[in-house]
Amino acid sequence: MTILCVRFQLPPLYEAALPRLLGLLEDFTPVVEALPPDGALADLRGAERYFGRDAVELASVIRVRSLALYGVDCLIGAGPGPLLARVALRDARPGVTCAVPEDAVAEFLADKSVAALPGVGTATARTLGEYGLDTLGRVAAAPLSTLQRLVGAKAGRELHEKANGIDRGRVVPNAVSRSLAAERTFPRDELDHDRHRRALLSAAEELGARLRALEKVCRTLTLTVRYADRSSTTRSRTLKEPTAHSAALTRTAYGMYEALGLQRARVRAIALRAEGLAPAEQATHQLTFDPTDDKLRRIEEAADRARARFGPGAVKPGALAA
Repeated sequence: MTILCVRFQLPPLYEAALPRLLGLLEDFTPVVEALPPDGALADLRGAERYFGRDAVELASVIRVRSLALYGVDCLIGAGPGPLLARVALRDARPGVTCAVPEDAVAEFLADKSVAALPGVGTATARTLGEYGLDTLGRVAAAPLSTLQRLVGAKAGRELHEKANGIDRGRVVPNAVSRSLAAERTFPRDELDHDRHRRALLSAAEELGARLRALEKVCRTLTLTVRYADRSSTTRSRTLKEPTAHSAALTRTAYGMYEALGLQRARVRAIALRAEGLAPAEQATHQLTFDPTDDKLRRIEEAADRARARFGPGAVKPGALAA
């Protein structure tokens, strides 16, 4: 077990602490890959030899330092590779590192749901489930040709390898990308889709207003949905053109949310992240003859002037959609 997948349990809107927490991991290894908004992968192969401790022991030290220095607890999964560490994270609990032994990978994965694999979405899991392939053990035992007929040649081959514990991934060191995020946490685990959409609308409008205030546009929008069992789903979508237009951000957020196909999911929080920021003056905008879009942009300008004069609370959430 040489790879850790760490998720810091950051309070809402406290993600500015992530770079400092990544620095904590970098005290042990330079091979750290940020997973915004609250996670990271760390390759500890060199650290195990240097410190004379295994990854699980080092994970305990990381947890204690995170609590002592920043007051932030964390969940940690450990495995032979990045994929297995991320799967292990789903079973981690505060104070307990979930580790996948190298000699027991198949046993660890066998009873896991297909959806436990990173990159397997709701639609793929549903398709496999219709043919009785609802666990990774059954997927691993299925003929490769069968999987390729169900989900495609490339996806079927990758799925077959992952279900059999073949992890070809590696930790790629990076920096936290310049981004902005808005999170909406529900007072209780929320089932109502209308309230989910209102939260998305509010978050998208906040991001749009902040981008325009900074004279920035974003190229990518990322949606993270956190559930009652502490698991989460993250989806990213590249925008048709870099923008700070709240209506465009809202439409993209709605599209990603609908694609998740959530039915009776108990949602604890919804977060949107604007990534790939660039100066607005360098962005191009496709001209449109849609009077509704032009009207929304004029309303945005008026709302931005109101915020600048009277503060962020001058415009109620959802007012631009009215």
